Amino acid sequence: MVLPFNILDVVLHFDKYLPVILQQYGMWTYVILFLIIFLETGLVVTPYLPGDSLLFIAGALAAAGMLNIWILLVTLILAAILGDTLNYWIGYTFEMKVLEWKYSLVKKEHLDETQKYFEKYGGFTIVIARFMPFIRTFAPFLAGIGRMRYSWFLGYNALGGVMWASLFLLVGYFVGNLPIVQANFSLITYAIIAVSLVALVSVFVGIFAAMRKGKEKKGV
Repeated sequence: MVLPFNILDVVLHFDKYLPVILQQYGMWTYVILFLIIFLETGLVVTPYLPGDSLLFIAGALAAAGMLNIWILLVTLILAAILGDTLNYWIGYTFEMKVLEWKYSLVKKEHLDETQKYFEKYGGFTIVIARFMPFIRTFAPFLAGIGRMRYSWFLGYNALGGVMWASLFLLVGYFVGNLPIVQANFSLITYAIIAVSLVALVSVFVGIFAAMRKGKEKKGV
């Protein structure tokens, strides 16, 4: 039971952990940050890793001269794009394998519906999902399952990765060293998580409403 609380503590107080990591590992900190963002976006089993807050805090430390903002931009944008790419191919492979399972609970019609969705809304989903924790981890996986055309996926993946990483890094860089921000880093982290959760809930409410509307239409 210790591990989940440690993970939660790291997510909520990453502003305290990152300077310690930087002090202990120096230039290897860029590699550590790369791996965190890569895993948070690249594996469906690690959506709990810090993403938005990590980028914001890293940007603030860059403004304080502890990290290089240009290295951060290149490193973490690349991590975000490569993470989604890995997740896409995991989903693509999973879709091929799941149909071979004799007692699979996932039916071909479910996969067909997923494919239709990503043909229609895939690009928008990949870009917008970047700004929603958990959703951004599952979106590329589902895009792979839905067989979204890879050339299209890669373009939207790159666009979303650049927008997401740049936005949070640069906001942290330009406002992170303001006294009021430094005095309330934990509150800002909570606010980022809260806004992200509101967006997450709104997505699920929208999906539920659309499903309910579709059922009502069928019943007419």
